[in-house]
Amino acid sequence: MNIPHRFARLGVPAALASFLFLGAPAAAMAAPATSTPTVSSGSSVTAVSLAVKGVGHVCQSALPSQAHDTLDLIDEGGPFPYPKDGTVFSNREGVLPKQSSGYYHEYTVVTPGSPDRGARRIVAGRADHEDYYSADHYQSFARIDFSC
Repeated sequence: MNIPHRFARLGVPAALASFLFLGAPAAAMAAPATSTPTVSSGSSVTAVSLAVKGVGHVCQSALPSQAHDTLDLIDEGGPFPYPKDGTVFSNREGVLPKQSSGYYHEYTVVTPGSPDRGARRIVAGRADHEDYYSADHYQSFARIDFSC
């Protein structure tokens, strides 16, 4: 989980901030969406890893090249290949964190060989580098980690 800069500057530990705002341990926030609950024991710590509804993390370097192209277009403000790119994403599925209307915008990640827009998208929030990748048309998302 990436802690918003305002909390990081105040020195609020990630585990405390994630618990207060999301009701879950920070370790659970990084779990992939398809993981199953597991319990592991260390010498003095027991850790529980739980899946978060449809939201995981992905390194920017692990994204397909077309996603990098889309991120570049977003940074440049377009032009975008599809008329729907840049329109408001309403988060009807409720997978992403709840925000006010107009907070998220959607962009197509070109799928080679697809006769239409395909299923891949980037949904960008208003916050800097709050971008999510979906390879399955909004069924699940991975927050893009720009540090790796």
